[in-house]
Amino acid sequence: MNSIDLLDKDCMIMRLESVKKEDVIDEMIERLYQTKFISNKEEFKKEIMQREEQSSTGLGGAIAMPHGKSKVVNKPIVLFAKSDNGIDFEALDNQPVHLFFMIALPEEASTMHLKILSTFSGYLIDEKFVEKLKTVQNPEEVIALFKEEEKQNAESEIAETSSTDTFVVAVTACPTGIAHTFMAADALKKKAKEMGIRIKVETNGSDGVQNQLTDEDIAQAVGVIIAAGKNVEMGRFNGKPLLNRPVGDGIRKTEELLQQITSGNAPIYRTKEDSNHTKKDTTAEGSIGSDIYKHLMNGVSHMLPFVIGGGIAIAIAFMIDQILGVPQEALGNLGSYHPLAAYFNTIGGAAFSFMLPVLAGFIGSSIADRPGLVTGFVAGTLASSGVAIGNLNDPTSAGFLGALLGGFLAGYVIILLKKVLSKLPKSLEGIKTILFLPVFGVIIIGFIMMILNVPMAALNTSMNNFLDNMSGANAALLGLLLGGMMAIDMGGPINKAAYVFGTGTLATTVATGGSTVMASVMAGGMVPPLAIFLATLLFKNKFTSHEKESGLTNLVMGLSFITEGAIPFAAADPLHVIPSLVVGSALAGSLVSAFNIQLMAPHGGVFVIGLINRPLLYILFIAIGTIVSALILGIIKKPVK
Repeated sequence: MNSIDLLDKDCMIMRLESVKKEDVIDEMIERLYQTKFISNKEEFKKEIMQREEQSSTGLGGAIAMPHGKSKVVNKPIVLFAKSDNGIDFEALDNQPVHLFFMIALPEEASTMHLKILSTFSGYLIDEKFVEKLKTVQNPEEVIALFKEEEKQNAESEIAETSSTDTFVVAVTACPTGIAHTFMAADALKKKAKEMGIRIKVETNGSDGVQNQLTDEDIAQAVGVIIAAGKNVEMGRFNGKPLLNRPVGDGIRKTEELLQQITSGNAPIYRTKEDSNHTKKDTTAEGSIGSDIYKHLMNGVSHMLPFVIGGGIAIAIAFMIDQILGVPQEALGNLGSYHPLAAYFNTIGGAAFSFMLPVLAGFIGSSIADRPGLVTGFVAGTLASSGVAIGNLNDPTSAGFLGALLGGFLAGYVIILLKKVLSKLPKSLEGIKTILFLPVFGVIIIGFIMMILNVPMAALNTSMNNFLDNMSGANAALLGLLLGGMMAIDMGGPINKAAYVFGTGTLATTVATGGSTVMASVMAGGMVPPLAIFLATLLFKNKFTSHEKESGLTNLVMGLSFITEGAIPFAAADPLHVIPSLVVGSALAGSLVSAFNIQLMAPHGGVFVIGLINRPLLYILFIAIGTIVSALILGIIKKPVK
């Protein structure tokens, strides 16, 4: 069915009476119920609101597309509704929404909503069409306007078959959340429109794959742009010109990427299994450095839920014992003295115990697929246990660094085995993946780790002793470095390096009150968006109206330890914004380390303030860093003309 045919004249609201988001949703659902497209209002509203809780369906540009699938939907429908004054629908651009398209689909509709969203987005990206739609007075005009646009698009597509008009496909993805993924997608769409290039962008965010590229899309495209901080499905692009860049390039270097992919100078991507091209095209797949970063981030992104869940559970155990009290002679059992604390400690410890195996396993998986997952888990487990040749009875954990190195070795052991076993008879090819690779891989990486654990355990012990003995100026210097790193690229490789280092110190410090390193890292990461918020309040003439409206969003992001909120400001004016933010973040990190403030959780911002040993002082130091960055930015940034 054509998506436009899902518009129904009897199921339109030409003038919404409601003025609040949830009331608007209720009004549209009521119309769906009255026209018998749904059989239960409450059940369908649950689906709509559940989707809104994930992220607002206010797409920006005055458009919102709330959508849901449910067994109470009798027939697929797209309800059109219009508000003359506009409604605050928490849109991505923070602007009022005038045009609403509520999509209601039966439960068995599978991915039909993606096709509908894609179809309508294609029409609504045209600002002139949107302006026309705002002026329609009756349902007949709505249908006529879409039909006319559909006709013009069809005629345009026929003309394009003999023209030089270019079509590009792209995939954006980030390892830990939504921010970078959709920022890169929006930036690519906007720049492509300015350059007269047709583009379709698939997003691989925390909500899964959206706007998925079809085989037809890929076949028609002149090239592919991958702007990702984690691995995406690459085999479908075999034989296509392809640029594989970090997700940050999709935000900051959009014009460069689009020019290169449309110029015909992009390298051709070849899969490892492409029998017609045995030489791997490393240029298309990315540099060695970017590949290593992606493998690392694949491990870190899968590890973080275990660290966060387990770490906070253990921290709660300590809080319970501190609140209930522990006798002086039993302080060695702090965190497990009272039964309730012991339960939390046991649960947290179970989750925490997976930290190193998961890190190494998914690094190995990123390098060598499922066989790499097996060897990686074994490497991480042996790194955690510290078992070593000649030292089986007195193991010392190789820790985070041992698991990290073990994960890479595990992946490359499988790559080596694949080459060694590539000449096997075809009759044995079928059991290579399920027998030879895991068996030989596990044994080889096992012996490697038992040898490697000796120097890695010594290095891990030395590093922990070094951190434990740091105080005064040395601690302040380390905090200054880590805090500054968090603000340099705000979610990029430098930021992630500092964060990974911080989380790596938690395992050995959570039982003794928490990590000063982690506290410095989180403070440094909270300052940039908070400083942006404060600067937009104090120096209104230095920011555009859109930037000032985004200030409040940065307040929420900063309090939640989401550094990425400051990225659009840094991208728009890097020479003034980035140095300002680095100074404040470095100052906050330095103060936190100098005063030995400890944190027992790897994330959470103000929501885990109870897990910090000196919460008021911690908040004060973050505030100092925020004020310093905001003042510097306000002084050096030029006024908006």
